[in-house]
Amino acid sequence: MTDLFEGSTVIPVPLTGPVVVTGTDTGVGKTIVTAAIAAAATAAGLSVGVVKPAQTGTADGDEPDARTVARLAEPASVRTLADYPDPLAPLAAARVAGEDALTAVMAQLAIRGVADHHDLTLVEGAGGLLVPMGEGGWTVLDLAAALDATAVVVARAGLGTLNHTALTLEALARRGVPALVVIGAWPAEPELVHRTNLADLPGELAGAVPDGAGALAPELFRREAPHWLAPQLHGRFDPVAFRSHSK
Repeated sequence: MTDLFEGSTVIPVPLTGPVVVTGTDTGVGKTIVTAAIAAAATAAGLSVGVVKPAQTGTADGDEPDARTVARLAEPASVRTLADYPDPLAPLAAARVAGEDALTAVMAQLAIRGVADHHDLTLVEGAGGLLVPMGEGGWTVLDLAAALDATAVVVARAGLGTLNHTALTLEALARRGVPALVVIGAWPAEPELVHRTNLADLPGELAGAVPDGAGALAPELFRREAPHWLAPQLHGRFDPVAFRSHSK
């Protein structure tokens, strides 16, 4: 395995400032991981702001991501910059809806404004790292680089995660964005593929959120969240012990 994405940048313990939560794909658990980080940091006494640059699929009637984070974690503030009815990549969703797409400058200014008033600002992307987010096709990778942010890469536990995680980390490393990896939904009864993936998963493992955590009562979610995340993310998760226990 190449060491390109191991990186030489030291990630502060614990993280403050802007942190971009991205994923290896859509549906990997970014929103629940964002909520878990927000809950753990809030429990540690930090003022946490959460920004969702673009929410799509609002016509489906599902709970918006920002509302899920607010309900589970109760951070100091939660904000969505743009929302579109169709469940598409944000740039395509804006085009189909006939609405103006979010510009990179608008997103950066809004996030910096939130960051000025909070200790930690979590920015939850849409889909994977290179999904077109707005005008000109800017991506979450572009946003992370512009903000000098650390990235949290939310990865699957199952088949395909090694390739997807390695590609995501390599793209981040090429832009000089330091990154941590969190497993978005670790099964209660891991199978062989989950255990072997855990042993070979690239990058720095900084957490594993249990599958189904988003269905927990908010009070229980907030109490348990620090156990799922490493000290960089304001928790008490030990990746060495987790990997050993999961063999």
